[in-house]
Amino acid sequence: MWEGLESIDWAGLQHNYGSAADVPGLLRRCAGPDREDAWEAAGDLDNLLFHQGGWVCSAASAALPYLVRLAARPDVVARRERLELLDLLTRLSGEAALVAETQVDPAWGAAWERALPEVLGQLSDPDPAIRRTVADLLGGCGSSGARTLPALLTRWEAEEDPATRLDLVIALGHAARREPTAGLSTRTTALLRGLLDAPEPQLRLAAVHALAPDDPGLAGRHLGLVLDAVRDPGVELWRQTSTADCGVQGVQGWTAGLFPGASPAYVLGLLAEHPDPEQRTGALGQAGGLLSRWRSAVPAVLPAVAARLDDPDTEVRYRSVELLACLGSAAADHADAVAALLDDTATRSTRAGEAVREAAAWALARIGDPRCVPAVVDLVTAGGRATAFGAAGVHHARFGTHHDPQLPGIHELLAPLREHADALLPSIRAHLRGSAPTLARPLCEVLAGWGPAAAPAVPELLGLLADDATWAPAATALAGIRQPAGEEALTLLRARTTAAARSNAAGATATGADAELAAWACWRLGGEPGPALAVLGPAATDGRFVGPALRKLADLGPHAAPYRDRLRALVADPYDWVSVEAAHALWAATGDTDTAVPALLDACRRLPAGTYYPAMLQAVRHLTRIGPAARPAAAVLAEALTRDERLSTSGAWRAFVDDEAIRAAVTELCRVTAATPPPAAASDARTG
Repeated sequence: MWEGLESIDWAGLQHNYGSAADVPGLLRRCAGPDREDAWEAAGDLDNLLFHQGGWVCSAASAALPYLVRLAARPDVVARRERLELLDLLTRLSGEAALVAETQVDPAWGAAWERALPEVLGQLSDPDPAIRRTVADLLGGCGSSGARTLPALLTRWEAEEDPATRLDLVIALGHAARREPTAGLSTRTTALLRGLLDAPEPQLRLAAVHALAPDDPGLAGRHLGLVLDAVRDPGVELWRQTSTADCGVQGVQGWTAGLFPGASPAYVLGLLAEHPDPEQRTGALGQAGGLLSRWRSAVPAVLPAVAARLDDPDTEVRYRSVELLACLGSAAADHADAVAALLDDTATRSTRAGEAVREAAAWALARIGDPRCVPAVVDLVTAGGRATAFGAAGVHHARFGTHHDPQLPGIHELLAPLREHADALLPSIRAHLRGSAPTLARPLCEVLAGWGPAAAPAVPELLGLLADDATWAPAATALAGIRQPAGEEALTLLRARTTAAARSNAAGATATGADAELAAWACWRLGGEPGPALAVLGPAATDGRFVGPALRKLADLGPHAAPYRDRLRALVADPYDWVSVEAAHALWAATGDTDTAVPALLDACRRLPAGTYYPAMLQAVRHLTRIGPAARPAAAVLAEALTRDERLSTSGAWRAFVDDEAIRAAVTELCRVTAATPPPAAASDARTG
């Protein structure tokens, strides 16, 4: 087993954490008598040799024959460790087939081909779990069909274990596409096509997955077959496989990949009545995934989602109403059914324990239905401690076909409810007077966004302004409200600016976020422009992180004109956020549209092609402030309104809200510049 191990210069090889000098010891520990130590060593090898992938290191090539030998020795290595080592080989060989050649150690290919016969031999291992893992390994490796198909076909003829047969079907599909195949691809494809008529639903589904890469329309032509298998109780068999290793919801999502595009047929099939709550839950997850990508799917899918609002299962009801919240005004026709859930106190079996009534309150808020207000008041009164609306928002990227249900932060719930400020302010003000410092920042963010409508809260904000822990959010809120706050507020803010100046190592001019915020807020509340300019000018044009300071400097308008040359230089900054804010600040200071408009358009140039980044929303809003001079930009960006795909990079509810926001911003830009939007822009109001 260890032949040649000590002759390798392991210290001269590399793994994900540096020198591979520790690899021989870990390999030997995998065959040691201490089971827990062997398991720990196998896990360490996985971390060192693969970690998060992206390359195949030189240590992996050297370790490969020993990993294969260890996995082939049930008399020496326990089953659990064998499977772990085979999983590591699956990831390494799959990565070698996926990443650029420059990211694969030059010795890997030859090492793999030398080890392949011993890997193929494990297809006849007595343990079906080993056979399944080896089949998956062979399906994802880079070896040709000529080298892998003979053994896979032989194993197929002998295999009786139902789950292993599924893994073999998928592996045969992969191997048949890897030329050369020694003429075996035709035989293999015929075998797989024959399985479309197999008596076992999961074998039929496996055949569709195996054949689909060469026949993209296959799944659509066999939609009934696919749905019958996915909705069959036997779908749980996939949980035993190495290929999928998942149950109902995982197979639903995996199979959704066979139906790209906006067609809702597969999702509608999943949403049909089913006695299994997990099937219904997963169907809503796939529905959300489709709706978060394609606007045109809303009219067909929305009624089927709303039909689950009275489901007997808590998770299903929650996911249904959460999806209606994501869709916002498009779900207005179902507001009565949503309102009926405001008393539904049932909670999910998650760590946060989100209640159905919380999602219902959010859904009504998104729809714009005033029946949300009493429920939201109750939620604010609970203060985030007894609700699932946290003090901070959660962001994550869109991933896969599944929609991840998620409530917004308390500030994100409240932000759109400005017209109900009178009803909501008493509970918000009570919080600001109380002992909930963690909520001060999000609630102050809400008040800043509400602007003058939040003026009744100024006394509480002044109290927070005197506290070191809460002055910054209070200053932000006061600046957003922009109502006369009295000399007391100005005195406190000037003191903050002076304190920042004293603590500044450079000495002369206050720098840093505290000084910038204090100076800007002082200006917004009636202070003189000179002190604000003395802080914000250098911070915006020569600071390390200039984006926030540029936004504040733009507020000074023509007072910032002395910095025009530096702002003009920053317009060319390669970082979009800097370029966008510098272009806006330059226009605000000088009225220079010849520089600002092209720069802001450049930041959004890829929007009509379906690419969206958050800086684009800011750029479009700045163009709208510029007005008619931005008409050339509006004419270009209006094309984005014709796209069916949602314009967002986010997952969960933000996919919907991002799309709404950028479309609304482009529509408003067209309005103020008198640019004519495409016809589709006016027809989307009820499609989410």
